[in-house]
Amino acid sequence: MPENQLSRRTFLQSSALALGVTALPTTAHTHASEHRLFQHGVASGDPTPTSVIIWTRITPTPEAIPGSNLGPNITLNWEVSPTADFHTITRSGTATSSATSDHTIHIDVTGLEPARRYFYRFSVPNGEKSTVGITSTSTLFNAPLSQLRIAVASCANWEAGFFAAYGDIARRAQRGELDVLIFLGDYIYEYARGMFAGKSGAVRDHEPAWETLTLTDYRVRYGHYRGDEQLQAAHAALPWIAMWDDHETANDAWREGAQNHSAAEGDWNIRKSAGFQAYLEWMPIRATTTLFRSFQFGDLATLSILDLRSFRDVPPTHQQWLQGQREKTMMGSEQFQWLKNTVENTTTSWNIIGSSVMFAPMQLSGAPLAQLPDPLPANMDQWDGYSQERDRLLSILAGTGQPTLFLAGDIHSEWANEIRFDNQKIGVEVVCSSITSANVDDYLHLPADNSVSVQAENFIRSNSPIVRHVDVDAHGYSTVVLSRDLVRATWHRVADLSQADSPVQPMAQLDWKPRSGFTS
Repeated sequence: MPENQLSRRTFLQSSALALGVTALPTTAHTHASEHRLFQHGVASGDPTPTSVIIWTRITPTPEAIPGSNLGPNITLNWEVSPTADFHTITRSGTATSSATSDHTIHIDVTGLEPARRYFYRFSVPNGEKSTVGITSTSTLFNAPLSQLRIAVASCANWEAGFFAAYGDIARRAQRGELDVLIFLGDYIYEYARGMFAGKSGAVRDHEPAWETLTLTDYRVRYGHYRGDEQLQAAHAALPWIAMWDDHETANDAWREGAQNHSAAEGDWNIRKSAGFQAYLEWMPIRATTTLFRSFQFGDLATLSILDLRSFRDVPPTHQQWLQGQREKTMMGSEQFQWLKNTVENTTTSWNIIGSSVMFAPMQLSGAPLAQLPDPLPANMDQWDGYSQERDRLLSILAGTGQPTLFLAGDIHSEWANEIRFDNQKIGVEVVCSSITSANVDDYLHLPADNSVSVQAENFIRSNSPIVRHVDVDAHGYSTVVLSRDLVRATWHRVADLSQADSPVQPMAQLDWKPRSGFTS
């Protein structure tokens, strides 16, 4: 991450305070003659066999932009249908928007049929309608399910490039190739303009221009993101199961602070609460107090999606780790016990763990480190910094007798890792690259697959036998097809982040089987 965070944050914050900056970006305003009520698309998420969340935001007046706290309450209608023409209405109702929730609407649609595709839309009495969204319910618990088709995505930095990956996800979902998208954090980035861009600088500008600190700031940032047509398309094409990571509040967040938060920026708990409220408002999720939750897909898989920011201790430094200070928690006791109960009591063939940070060890080695008793972790913000808690979880997962699929994001690179415990192959980890956020070649300002990146990849593979695939320059997303005895992972890469219509192609694929390991 950028090394100049403290200096630029202090400067931006002090300048904003000195100028009394509270206004919203004028570029977000729309002329009255062009005003549309449904400017931010539709979305769905958190599917169960009989219910799903549907979402929209309404802009009741031209001034009622995200974060404005303006605009009257407005009542709208919602409809869910098994057909795109809405000839038959399965469920319908009304809801009222309010500036209190930034005019966002969440409907928990119940009474649906399992494993069914549905269409949904919103409208107002004057006849204006939202776009039509497509969603689906999951398979009834313990009913036979032969496969689950998942898109896995994370790390979408607005300034670093266009969201071509989201557009490709939408197209695949519309062709019926995907069942659900699991989003593993960093949906937005909190930085001020120009502070964390891509290889060629900022492709497009953040709103607001300054770093997000207040509820208004976070709402404006979400609203700006949700103006992107390709992101809207991905939300409208299939249900999402989303979890936050750190940039929804601030970089390297933990329970009582963050790397990208200083005393000059105010109370951390106030900032964290603002980020949490905006996240709940703008994402199609059912959670209201805690974000960790589980989902079951027939008799095939149980997904436990983890909140690894709200409860974690501050990670140890490398010096503390070398001194044996490794008794740190990433999940907190309540979440750990919940996860233990979930994985031990499920009857499905697979456990899936949605982890915002990489689970497998990513360690440093080589001649200068040869005298260390254990390999030195490269990144304490990942599970490596919480290795004793990871070992406890691995012991529990090994004891279930069921294989585990780990899904992760965060590090802006592609990985396929075998997860082992006591010489058992207990699972596989698929790490997706970033939608846009900077990776190795971006930091180096070099072409993809440059000699430095290739050497780094070769070093990683040669020093870690559990790593089957790694690419540190790619951007895009992953897909996973999970069946009873196979994980098939594919990494889809964006050719050019500076182009909104960039090609996106599947570029790598691997298979993993329980007990056998990687087979391709």
